[in-house]
Amino acid sequence: MYGKDSGSVTRAALVDNNGILYAKSSIADAALQGRLFSVSNQAKVATTAALATTWTGLGICNPSTSSKNAIVHEFGYALQIASDAAGVVGLMTSDTTGFADALVASKQAAMYGAGSPVVIADDGATIATPILVRALAQYGTEDTATSMFPLAPQTYQLNGSIVLPPGRSLMSFTTTATTACFVFHFVWEEVDA
Repeated sequence: MYGKDSGSVTRAALVDNNGILYAKSSIADAALQGRLFSVSNQAKVATTAALATTWTGLGICNPSTSSKNAIVHEFGYALQIASDAAGVVGLMTSDTTGFADALVASKQAAMYGAGSPVVIADDGATIATPILVRALAQYGTEDTATSMFPLAPQTYQLNGSIVLPPGRSLMSFTTTATTACFVFHFVWEEVDA
């Protein structure tokens, strides 16, 4: 059995001892090739309510001058302390208005030392009107009857279902404003646009 690699070179397929086709994860390939990156808040952050343009949380932005597409593989959050309000966590998108590269030291290549991303990351900005694109989970306070305070990090595999072309951003979203309690993260891959 033969197949072609990403350079269109014909190669024999590799199988394990049971004859099952062996395949590497595309995300592992991206990491090994220095195209996979992540960013996380380094301390708990407050969030703004809903689609506010005075946004805080965590966001990634593919600059309009970029020659890359940012393929988003993962988003997650944890509550360092209970939130002071209940609501929904999600993702919203906008253009690049207001974004600065405020978290330079927090952005990392999945293969350490493999380089720096073109995508920038920020934890607060005055942004253009955003659009909600995913509602992912709920959160609450310790004293709510429904006990919505999560005990473990919440991680959402987006599997490339959101792609940021140059000039777009993706940000954390909470339906209610909270005091500093959330820590968010993103994992994305950069490929030529």
